Amino acid sequence: MSDRIGIFAGDDPFAIARDWLNTATETEPSDANAMALSTVDATGMPNVRMVLLKNIEPDAFVFYTNYKSIKSEEITYSGKAAFVIHWKSLGRQLRVRGLVSKEDGPVADEYYHSRSLNSRLGAWASRQSQPLKSRAALMAEVAKVTVQKGRDPERPPFWGGFRITPLEIEFWSDGAFRLHDRFRWSRKTIDQEWEIARLSP
Repeated sequence: MSDRIGIFAGDDPFAIARDWLNTATETEPSDANAMALSTVDATGMPNVRMVLLKNIEPDAFVFYTNYKSIKSEEITYSGKAAFVIHWKSLGRQLRVRGLVSKEDGPVADEYYHSRSLNSRLGAWASRQSQPLKSRAALMAEVAKVTVQKGRDPERPPFWGGFRITPLEIEFWSDGAFRLHDRFRWSRKTIDQEWEIARLSP
């Protein structure tokens, strides 16, 4: 008999993840969807940074960024990424490792147009990860883009989403005396059934 009860119960890991995120949205002080995204470069050197998880689809996790950024270059090179979200207020954490593909079609367009105008213009103005002379230079670029693009800019061709389709998802919950609860959902390929294992804390 499985002891996956309470917050771990269910046959769909994406539904569990959505439930956890929805709960965290009510308890975290800010950015309950902030995740530490890990990638590696062509030499195998790891890299990590905070990004915002924007959607949990039926089979994937989606975030958006500049395709010319370092993270995008590393993702394009390896086709893989991992992330962790830690919700301190809940004593829970979600870990994911998987394969990555671009989301640069209508779904990306829709999300881009849902953002504030300033954020949309900022996406055009920022050459993400590239050296910047000064903040004044950045603001001058924003002003120039505002004149050029107007009040309804289209999505930049160099900006869009990435979809992480997981091969591994781990749900972790804090336990007394560091006797945490951990359940790992894993599969060798994305078309296989999930195997679920309780892990030692």
